[in-house]
Amino acid sequence: MPSSPAEPSPRSETRSRDALWGGPRVALAAIIAGAATLRLVGVAYGLPFPLLSPDEQSIVPRAWTMVHGGGLDPHWFDYPSLLMYLLAPFQAWQQEPSYLAARLVVVALALGAVAAAWWLGSRAYGGAAGAIAAAAVAVETTHVAYSRMAVTDVPLTLGVAASLALLVSGRIELGGVAAGLAMSFKYPGIFLLVPLVVAGYRQPRRLALGVVAAAAAFCAMSPFFVAHLGSAVSDAYHVQRLARQGWLGFEHDHSAPIAFLDRLWSGLGPMLLVCGLGLVLALTHRRRTDLILASFVLVYFFDLCTLGAHFDRYVLPLVPPLAVLAGRVRSLAPVTLLLLVVPLTWTIRDDRRLTKTDTREDAHAWVERHLPSAARLAADPSLPPFERFRVLKLRLPLPEEKRADPNRDLTRLRKAGVRYAIVTGAVADRVLAAREDYPKETAFYENLETLTERLYYIEEDGLNGPWVAVYRL
Repeated sequence: MPSSPAEPSPRSETRSRDALWGGPRVALAAIIAGAATLRLVGVAYGLPFPLLSPDEQSIVPRAWTMVHGGGLDPHWFDYPSLLMYLLAPFQAWQQEPSYLAARLVVVALALGAVAAAWWLGSRAYGGAAGAIAAAAVAVETTHVAYSRMAVTDVPLTLGVAASLALLVSGRIELGGVAAGLAMSFKYPGIFLLVPLVVAGYRQPRRLALGVVAAAAAFCAMSPFFVAHLGSAVSDAYHVQRLARQGWLGFEHDHSAPIAFLDRLWSGLGPMLLVCGLGLVLALTHRRRTDLILASFVLVYFFDLCTLGAHFDRYVLPLVPPLAVLAGRVRSLAPVTLLLLVVPLTWTIRDDRRLTKTDTREDAHAWVERHLPSAARLAADPSLPPFERFRVLKLRLPLPEEKRADPNRDLTRLRKAGVRYAIVTGAVADRVLAAREDYPKETAFYENLETLTERLYYIEEDGLNGPWVAVYRL
């Protein structure tokens, strides 16, 4: 009986493996080169200020501290430790935390994710699926955007692709190791235990070894999570609870399933339809490889459906397995590759924006030139640090907060000696769009506009970034 096209015979697997390192490796090299080009554009955006993601300020300085006398204990467990450990050696010769060095490390990990997607697709359904998966990860809009940020989402995506590739290859124990490393990048990597069970449930001994290997890899790469288990679990639980309760800016989103499908569409475009078809075929045929990939996609998406915060980066671990499932539909392979022109176009559009100056950089320069040194400022989150001034940092409004930040009050600020307030649309626009949920914060922004003198205002006009305003109280 001829072998099924979805489950290649050993001989065809050998030919595919030889082909992978023959002619197709040129295609892989070209895809990786293109992926690198897309990601290196804008990699220095906003520097020396970390304006791409506020999470960089939580990760990079801790990595710098590790190699400048602070030791390997991060004393902070909102995220596991592996990314900080990978960034730390590249901070050793820096006089201060280097966001550029950290971002370049993540770019390298992102290119690893492109190669891992090729590996996963080739092992799962053959060379065409590998090429489709690698090309999809290379141009996927959200993946490109977060590849130039020193945050955990792209490294987690690499861990997911590598673990799934090992599992579909039958390397259950190594798949467990990769799952543990993925968990050490970001806690949702724990969902890789589901495809691990699917891959090894008929081999209990190997499955047990795989689970133990996953736990050992996590503990080895995040050892102080174990050493400070109580506080570490509390930190991790706090982050997960906040994601489930919601976040500023998502108050009027559609339900979580629709919101996250929209995020996937924003990254993959119409190729997502082929991904959906591949998932349906996998669930219909239910071969071993099908079940490994489908189980991760379903359990991870089900968890997303419990979240109230619908960040686009949360869908990134789904991109490699979904792209591979799209490659499962071999008859549509040329069409699938052609559809990738759409996210490529979106990515190039976003890259062009990062060649412009950020509005917050110009605002920072204006404040440095025009406000008196050592003046007391109140500043919104998402702004650069104003190191020459005494800054009162206003808290980010969050749904879990029991009450508004008391410092978002003009009378209180004046009594505290604050003479200037610097606010940004990155926060204010989201507050005003949900004013019924944030009445006191809304009143604060409205009072600034009507009861104080606006000294400066800049918006996106030939620049990039949110508007920024400076008020004299």
